[in-house]
Amino acid sequence: MLDRMVAGQIPAKPHTALRDAGGRLRYEECLTRDGFDGPFTIMYHAERPHTAAVTSAGHGWEIPAPVDDKPLPLARRHYRSQELPRRGGPPLDARVPLLFNPDVVISVVYPDEADPVYFANGDGDDLFFVVEGGGVLRSVLGDVTFAAHDYVFVPKGLLHRFLPDDRPQIWLSIECAAGFGLPRQWRNEVGQLRMDAPYSHRDFRRPVFAGPRDEGLRDLVIKRGDAFHGFQHAHAPLDVIGWDGTVYPWAFPILNFQPRVGLIHLPPTVHGTFATRGALICSFVPRPLDFHPDAIPCPYPHSSVGCDEIIFYCAGQFTSRKGVGPGSISHHPAGVMHGPHPGAYEGSVGAKATDELAVMLDTYRPLQATDAARAVEDAEYHASFG
Repeated sequence: MLDRMVAGQIPAKPHTALRDAGGRLRYEECLTRDGFDGPFTIMYHAERPHTAAVTSAGHGWEIPAPVDDKPLPLARRHYRSQELPRRGGPPLDARVPLLFNPDVVISVVYPDEADPVYFANGDGDDLFFVVEGGGVLRSVLGDVTFAAHDYVFVPKGLLHRFLPDDRPQIWLSIECAAGFGLPRQWRNEVGQLRMDAPYSHRDFRRPVFAGPRDEGLRDLVIKRGDAFHGFQHAHAPLDVIGWDGTVYPWAFPILNFQPRVGLIHLPPTVHGTFATRGALICSFVPRPLDFHPDAIPCPYPHSSVGCDEIIFYCAGQFTSRKGVGPGSISHHPAGVMHGPHPGAYEGSVGAKATDELAVMLDTYRPLQATDAARAVEDAEYHASFG
């Protein structure tokens, strides 16, 4: 969550009457986190905010489930998500889950039309990374425009829909089951981003609020308990006339992340951008490399017995890996040593800069691969480190 925003009309004090010019009462809605102990946003509706009827959902993606056959043997793995069939359709239907555990679900999305209904994810926060394309995230709190190489955040439970533009779309999706935010080490004691943080409050693109809007849509799909449930509103749900709070969607350009550079190679935690239960999400962006005269800037081989590591490769030259390109996902599970491909470690000596662009997750619980991921696995990847 970021700092407090306020938009439109709100009363001077929460939970007090707000009326229109004719004396008609506005309806308050609270979007809260952690029960009533966490961040919250308060909205004011022109109509009573409730769903009038239960209907068939008719939309949603395939929920990942453990594959029934034998678990995959422990090995370094590479999934070529760029080889997946492009399902298309609206974002609500187009997710293809590839890796998952109880904390996160990592999917790719290739949408080619706008969501025809509103959606609220009651199971978790959604973070997207837009590899290609762009568009508008529309919610009751306003519009957030996004473009290629933006992260887009949608809070748990927020009514919204995506309107992709006409360009080809490639998105990475990270569904976070419990909690999402900026790592604590980047905040000071009052919650403000520190002056030495790798980003500032100014780097985040907030929703632009324009008041009530009627798009002619009344249907809402809610995901809860890994199932999709349909509801229908009696009136236009985008009828908010004002709101304030710290729970809202935003976009963050990955190239606004300010990378750390050291005398020698720094661990990937310095690239930590977002945090969720059981996972750290990191951004690798173009940057100068280590400046000790004998520095080896390529990541060192390491045995991580505490977490799985995945890297989604977006653009640039990936000097530590052979055979990967945009859309590749490397998955190095806990318990098996991993690091650069043969020759990369030695060959990096003297390098001054890197132009790679990638999103990395370290997860504390093991990740399982779906059938879709297994279908595009590079069977030779583990042996390529020999």
